[in-house]
Amino acid sequence: MAEQLTRTSPAHEPELDELLIDAEADDEQVQQQPVVLQRPWLLLLGLVLVALNLRPALSSMAPVLGQVSEGLGLSASAAGLLTTLPVLCLGLFAPLAPVLARRFGSERVILGILLTLALGIVVRSAFGAIGVFLGSLMAGASIGIIGVLLPGIVKRDFPQQAGTLTGVYTMALCLGAAMAAGATVPLSQHFAGSWAMGLGFWMIPALLAMLVWLPQARQGHGAHKVAYKVRGLWRDPLAWQVTLYMGLQSSLAYIVFGWLPSILIGRGLSPTEAGLVLSGSVIVQLISSLSAPWLATRGKDQRLAIVIVMLVTLAGLFGCLYAPLSGLWGWAVLLGLGQGGTFALALTLIVLRSKDAHVAANLSSMAQGVGYTLASMGPFAVGLVHDLTGGWAAVGWIFAVLGTGAIVFGLKAGRAQHVQVVSERV
Repeated sequence: MAEQLTRTSPAHEPELDELLIDAEADDEQVQQQPVVLQRPWLLLLGLVLVALNLRPALSSMAPVLGQVSEGLGLSASAAGLLTTLPVLCLGLFAPLAPVLARRFGSERVILGILLTLALGIVVRSAFGAIGVFLGSLMAGASIGIIGVLLPGIVKRDFPQQAGTLTGVYTMALCLGAAMAAGATVPLSQHFAGSWAMGLGFWMIPALLAMLVWLPQARQGHGAHKVAYKVRGLWRDPLAWQVTLYMGLQSSLAYIVFGWLPSILIGRGLSPTEAGLVLSGSVIVQLISSLSAPWLATRGKDQRLAIVIVMLVTLAGLFGCLYAPLSGLWGWAVLLGLGQGGTFALALTLIVLRSKDAHVAANLSSMAQGVGYTLASMGPFAVGLVHDLTGGWAAVGWIFAVLGTGAIVFGLKAGRAQHVQVVSERV
C-alpha cells in the first residue's frame, strides 16, 4: 500500500522526543517488539556514557592542534584535512548504521563500534603522522554510526520518558564535548606536555562505556526484516533544502570544533584559555538546543527562527574573530546560543517536513549523510585559507558564505510543507 505525501501544512508540532529519529523506523519487527527492560537503570547509564563519547574525539583535537601540527610538521592545510576527516566520516558512514543494525542488532553494533572508537583514539595518539590521520578517520566513522543508532534505542526502550531523555541525551553530548575541549590541554601538561597523552586519555571513557554497555549487547534483537521503503526522496527539492541547511550549519559548527581554539591562540590566548572558551561555548548550546524547537513551532513556520539563530551564530563567530578580547566570553556565549539553536532546528525540520516516522528516518539519513559530507569542507577551507594568507582575518569570508547559504536554504526548508515521497510497505 502506497501513500502519496503532498506539500501540505504539517498537522502537528514536534514534541521533544520526536527529535530522536529512529534509524530502524522502517523495520516493522523492531517497532512491534515489546519492550521488557530487566535493569532499566543499567541501560540508562549505558546510554549516557555512550552519548558522552560522541564528541570528545572531535573537540579534544582543537586545543592542541597547534602542538600536533608543530610536532608532526603539518601545514595549516594538512591540519585542515585533519579536522575535516572525522566530519567527512560522519557523513560517509551514517547511512551504514541502519544496514548494520538490521544485520546484527543496534546494541551489538554499538558495542563493536565503541571498540573501534577506542582503537581510533589510540591510533591517533600513538602512531605519528599516519596514525593521527588514520585514527581520526576511525573515530569519525565510529561516531557517525553510533550517533545514528543511539536515538532510536532511547525512543524504543523508554517511550514514556523519551522527551525527558532527549534532554539527557543532549546534555551528555554537550558535556562530553565541553569536557574534552577544556581538559585536553591540562591533561597534556600533566603528562609532561605530551599532546599524545592528552588526546589518548579519551580512550578511557570509551572503554568504560563498553563495559557498561556489554549487558545490552547480549540482549540484541538480531537480524530484522525491512518493512517499508520510501521512494522519491532524492528527487524532492524540499528534501535537498533541508539537507543543505543541515550541511551548512554543521559546517560552521565543525569549524568551531576544529579551529576556534587555534584562532583564539593566534589572537593571544593560551591553549588552556582557548580550550576553556570553546568548552564554555559548547555548554551554553544546551540552553538553546532545548528551547529552540519549542519556540520555532509557535509560529506558522520556522523561517524567522532559522534567520534569528543563524544571525546570532554569525555575530558570535565574527565577535570571536574580530572583536576586542575583553568581550570574548560574551561573544562565545552568543555563539553557543546560536549554534545550539541552529542544530536543534535542523533536527526539527527533519521531523516537521516528514509525514511519518518512515519518511523521517530516510530524510534523516539523507540529511546526515550528504549534510555532514558537505560540512567537512568547511574545516578544510579554513586551513587552506590560513595557509594561503598566513593569518585568520580572511576566515571571516568563509563564515559569511556558509552563514548566508544556510539562511537561504533555511528559508526554503522552513516553509510549512511536507516532502513529496511515496512511503510503501515491501
